[in-house]
Amino acid sequence: MTDAVRVAVGTGSPEGVNGAYVLPDAGVVVDPGPSGDEPWEALRAGIADADLALNDVEHVLVTHWHADHAGLATRLADAADARIAMHAADAPLVASYADERARRLDRDAAALRRWGVPRDVRTALVEADRPSPLPDTYEVRELSDGDVVAGVELLSTPGHTAGHASFVYDGPRGDTLFLGDLLLPTYTPNVGGSDTRTDDPLAAYLRSVDRVADAFDRGEPGHGTTVDVASEAASVREHHRERARRVLDVLPAAGAATPWTVARELFGEMRGIHAKFGAGEASAHLRRLAAIGAVERCEGDPVAYRVRPGAHSDSIGSNLTP
Repeated sequence: MTDAVRVAVGTGSPEGVNGAYVLPDAGVVVDPGPSGDEPWEALRAGIADADLALNDVEHVLVTHWHADHAGLATRLADAADARIAMHAADAPLVASYADERARRLDRDAAALRRWGVPRDVRTALVEADRPSPLPDTYEVRELSDGDVVAGVELLSTPGHTAGHASFVYDGPRGDTLFLGDLLLPTYTPNVGGSDTRTDDPLAAYLRSVDRVADAFDRGEPGHGTTVDVASEAASVREHHRERARRVLDVLPAAGAATPWTVARELFGEMRGIHAKFGAGEASAHLRRLAAIGAVERCEGDPVAYRVRPGAHSDSIGSNLTP
């Protein structure tokens, strides 16, 4: 009896090699990985090494819509005659890929403008976006928190994306938690720039981290190997506390600054996807600081923030969420 077999697939993600997980006793693959022939061959070999025939894969579960996790989902589903399932908030970005990609590019361009990113930077970023080799449409089962597929329960853990999910497998040896990009051993998942649909991504993300930390000791991440959930959760909380303090410190004592200006102070020169991630993370922290009363949003477009009287980095408490 085997709970899960990790298969290393792909090398193109900023977070490193993806981990697909094969659950042979359930006929399930979690996060098959990025598109391409090389990842596909690695995935097929991993499924075989797990003593699962390809046509015995019945369900493809995807933690979130990002291409390095969902890129092989339709190819695997076709080859195995399996069914894809995702959280309902992310499912359309795979199920209606062509239309949703167009909407995403428009949405990203609008967010970048709102954050104060210069026109040339945001234009180059949108123009550099390359489509994934996914079909324009595909049937995807939409799941909600608590839904179970073949003994695997979905936990809604938004923040990295609006519909990010973790999965819990009630396997032969007990529960196994699959984290997607919620917690990673060598990288703190980007919050804000990784999905521009989210209103308060940092709050959602930290609540999701708390949810798994309260219930699990160990987890299997979407990149890297098994993590100690409590330790990684504590590290993530401290990272974002320090980042929030740093954001507050770089805001001018008088006047206001856009998320882009703050991101430049934090991260320096940014181009390509790093511009989106940097400005998005600055925006997420500024929105969270506004929610806890440390900064206030100014009128105007692009959006800008200023420090509230009396607020300073040392006044930020241990918890950024309500």
